[in-house]
Amino acid sequence: MKQVMNQALKAKEVERHRAAVLRMEMDYELATLFEAIGEENEQKRSQCKQRLERIRLELLKLKAL
Repeated sequence: MKQVMNQALKAKEVERHRAAVLRMEMDYELATLFEAIGEENEQKRSQCKQRLERIRLELLKLKAL
């Protein structure tokens, strides 16, 4: 029983860590998107939006668990 509890706690910790990493990635992509908008770089802007969408979906999946 103790082993099961330890595994559950460890899984929760991994999820929290992954969510923190995703938030940092999101901050970086938002800064990059801001830069791309300022430069009027459509390709870079589109890539940032795609990455932000992937991050958003992964964060939603983590919150659902």
